[in-house]
Amino acid sequence: MTIRRNSESSVTHTRYLTPKVDILDRFLAYVKVNTQSDETTGLTPSTLPQLDFAKRLAADLASIGMQDVTVSEYGYVTATLPANTTANVPTVGFIAHMDTSPDFSAQGVKPRIVQAYDGKDIILNTELGIVLSPSEFPELLRYVGQDIVVTDGTTLLGADDKAGVVAIFSALEELMAHPERKHGKIRVCFTPDEEIGEGADHFDVAAFGADFAYTVDGGAVGELEYETFNAAEATVVFAGRNVHPGSAYHKMRNSMRIASQFVVNLPSFQTPEHTCGYEGFFHLTHFEGSVEKSTLKYIIRDFKRDRFEDRKKEMEHLANKFNDQYGDGAVSLSIRDQYYNMREKIEPVMFVVDYAKRAMADCGIECKVLPVRGGTDGSRLSFMGLPTPNIFAGGENFHGKYEFLPVPSLRKAAEVVARLAEVVAL
Repeated sequence: MTIRRNSESSVTHTRYLTPKVDILDRFLAYVKVNTQSDETTGLTPSTLPQLDFAKRLAADLASIGMQDVTVSEYGYVTATLPANTTANVPTVGFIAHMDTSPDFSAQGVKPRIVQAYDGKDIILNTELGIVLSPSEFPELLRYVGQDIVVTDGTTLLGADDKAGVVAIFSALEELMAHPERKHGKIRVCFTPDEEIGEGADHFDVAAFGADFAYTVDGGAVGELEYETFNAAEATVVFAGRNVHPGSAYHKMRNSMRIASQFVVNLPSFQTPEHTCGYEGFFHLTHFEGSVEKSTLKYIIRDFKRDRFEDRKKEMEHLANKFNDQYGDGAVSLSIRDQYYNMREKIEPVMFVVDYAKRAMADCGIECKVLPVRGGTDGSRLSFMGLPTPNIFAGGENFHGKYEFLPVPSLRKAAEVVARLAEVVAL
């Protein structure tokens, strides 16, 4: 199979002839592929291994019998499961992202299954003394007696969002294996670069052709989200002046010291580690500096649009204040909006949320409607005309070495996706 980077390519549909791959086996295989995204490359996908993985997913989709399988020049994988009912029902989409967080290594992921977890500390890495402990992560205790997939403590796991990818795969296979389970047309898309906020940059909503969709991304069993932060990123650059410290009196301007003062002048308790629920924050994600030049990078988050705008103004006011104090040009600030709270686009079509609630109830799952303290492709897609709430994929503790995935949660995610396709057709 040849898939060119600079043109959309189709994968020839073939009848499903190979044995069904168990959802756990598929997950273990996929997380070993390094698809870490990188916001510095300026490419889409931002890293070439994502494109390689896209080709692999396309081949796997074709092998299970999906139709219209394509990989776009930007690495978006799309496919169709035709309707098996003559009823006039909506076309539903299911979306997951291929990339993993740029903030923690995904090179050489070594997943391990802890069988029948006993509620005690899990030694991830004896040599490095890395322990996954319920004393620090009490959510572990919800999974006593269950098999859990963990890391070896040197990488993240990648359940965000390869758990979503394989849950969709498993649901598709289940529906194809049971034609008595009636559903309308189903569209699938696996996207690159969600973790760097670019997952919807080249998503062709019109070509996708769904009436509405669901991202299957992260979260514990039962989680359903249709509201997210409003989000922006900010870069603050401090211009210094380097002079020999022996003769620096009234001459030197140490950019690192000014940058440090900027940090402490923002509200100290409005940070991720001090906020929860619907509380917003300023999050310092990067600090690089010398006497001559220092750079801070922030993300700004809030659920309420007016508070979000106030946060941006607060940062602008602080930059102006520092320029008044240290001279024009001492501080330069740039702010870029990333996405907005999708609630305003979902509320007019709340039936899409009701479908998901019904599917979870039919699967014996208690639905937990929560705000997303982050973002999903669904935020931007909803504003692009494709209402897209998010449903759980089962993982916990994303973006780090303590990430884990309870195996029953993964299977439940697949079960809900399959049932959701049926509910839409009722």
